[in-house]
Amino acid sequence: MVGIDVGTTSAKAVVFDVDGTPLARAEQGYPLRAPAPGHAVQDPETVVDAVLDVTRRVLDTARHDGTPVAGLALSGAMHTLIALDEDDRPLTPLVTWADARAVAQAARLRAERPGLHARTGTPLHPMSPLVKLVWFSEHEPEVCARAARWCGVKELVLRRLTGTWATDHSTASGTGLLDLQALAWDPEALAVAGVTADQLCPLVSPTAVLEAREPSWPPVVAGAADGPLANLGVGAIAPGVAACSIGTSGALRLVAGQPGIDEQGRTFCYALTPGRWVVGGAVNNGGVVLRWAGDALAPDLGPDAHDALLRLAAQAPPGSDGLLMVPALLGERAPSWDAEARGAFVGLTIAHRREHLLRAAVEGVCLQLGLVLDALRDAGHDIREIRATGGALRSPVWRQILCDVLGLPLRVPAGRDGSALGAALLGFAALGAGAPLEDAVAALPAGDPLEPDPAAAAIYAAIRPRFAALHEALGARTPAESRDSQH
Repeated sequence: MVGIDVGTTSAKAVVFDVDGTPLARAEQGYPLRAPAPGHAVQDPETVVDAVLDVTRRVLDTARHDGTPVAGLALSGAMHTLIALDEDDRPLTPLVTWADARAVAQAARLRAERPGLHARTGTPLHPMSPLVKLVWFSEHEPEVCARAARWCGVKELVLRRLTGTWATDHSTASGTGLLDLQALAWDPEALAVAGVTADQLCPLVSPTAVLEAREPSWPPVVAGAADGPLANLGVGAIAPGVAACSIGTSGALRLVAGQPGIDEQGRTFCYALTPGRWVVGGAVNNGGVVLRWAGDALAPDLGPDAHDALLRLAAQAPPGSDGLLMVPALLGERAPSWDAEARGAFVGLTIAHRREHLLRAAVEGVCLQLGLVLDALRDAGHDIREIRATGGALRSPVWRQILCDVLGLPLRVPAGRDGSALGAALLGFAALGAGAPLEDAVAALPAGDPLEPDPAAAAIYAAIRPRFAALHEALGARTPAESRDSQH
């Protein structure tokens, strides 16, 4: 099975054996442009062409090696949006999740329409396509008047591969336009966005199988969104097991049997497969915080000094001798969903050195994910183990600090293609190949457990309430608090 992962900055295609072993891999990057402040967009043709290129390359490799390929299965970046005219020509660039121009619209909707988050599972944040649509209606009405269709990057890829317009339930659940209980476009959300169901793609199951346009290519499984699929790819679908990733940004997610968010609106809820829902929170500020700290505090170490920065950070003790960093350098998503949040160092004394500031930066990212963990527990979810992935967590320093902050055993599965593997496993299940999905996921190697250091875990447990209070004092508020302030 070829798992195709359409990411924010690159497309990758990986051929997996039925047991999840990667056999061939291809990846191609593409730029993320910022033509104006707050904008984060891409050229749609560049992205789709990259997807087709990596897919063709791994299929050619598989044929050369004599490896039969049963199908192609898709994973796609969430929260993207593009307008197309009646001839399917782009009217806008591809607007990514990182686009932050709709800050005012998000704040207004959080105050006026809080029920939308609860019903659709998607926070009212500038990342949301619903909020982006409101921005377009207010700032580019001529585009809205000409738009025959609104969709995202995964729909563009699926259309190019199969000739069919379709949105899988998982991707749709990240738009802010889908009623999670009904798995249908939500009438109130459509009205707020100023679009009709006919302007969106027909909804299909993530396990829907479509015929490829290329006669020599295997069938295409619609697949799901990249975040939910990452839980499949790291084996985090059993009760009590959560997936945590730290790359440029970060996330903490678990699989639940029913849709729903916590009462304070701190979490998201997205569909995965029938009967499985992914609940959790994403943070804007992950490994990018350490990169910023390196540039600002240790430029003498050079631009490729990731390991040296972490060795320096490891010289400071857990808790950084009382220094805290709120790492909201790029605004924030979970649990406050405050795009205007700002970062800060607090507690500086004359005794602190740059190793303390560097460690506080890493600790701040992990403490932010700890607030997501608290929100999930407050919503009634029992979490006993973390499966961790992402470029940052290849570092033993990052891993141990995260393990200590969360106070839970941490396993790091081998491999770096979680979403692509999740797509492939879903593809095998959709085509009836191999073991049932739950058995296939359970059989994935989990990695050896890393245990929290009791003394460090106690320090971080004592810090976390102070960190949460500081976050709120600096202006990052929960959606409920934001609504209260509006009234």
